[in-house]
Amino acid sequence: MAKNSLDLIEALRSLLQRRKATTQENICIELEKQGYEINQSKASRLLRKVGAIKIVNTLGQNVYSLPREPAPPSMNTPLRDLILDIVSNETLVVLFTSPGSASMVARILDYHQVTTEILGTIAGDDTVFITPKSTKNIQKLLKEIKNLLQE
Repeated sequence: MAKNSLDLIEALRSLLQRRKATTQENICIELEKQGYEINQSKASRLLRKVGAIKIVNTLGQNVYSLPREPAPPSMNTPLRDLILDIVSNETLVVLFTSPGSASMVARILDYHQVTTEILGTIAGDDTVFITPKSTKNIQKLLKEIKNLLQE
């Protein structure tokens, strides 16, 4: 069964984060091991698509990697692609976004305040603090947020 292109891009990003891919041929070999059909020209196009750069890793090797700060989202980027992580403790939910996306995500969450466990939000550049109406329902709030943002 062929894997889809979104899975391939995620597999490539995961590979680049390890900072061990020295050539496009290495990338092809690693992705083929994971069951993807890929050749050098496709790898080259995908590297451009994800904004890969060449850096020197801790071993002194020139390797492909992702830049520290991701490129700004395009106009047709799905909302879920702006969400990097959602975490919670006993009192608060914290949502991490791509740089510059937190205010928009907070506005979407605030819009659903009446129908969810959201009491309010505070947004920075890439972080949203979400306060629950009751700390007893923090797990319910976490689930509601994930459903709203289709994570």
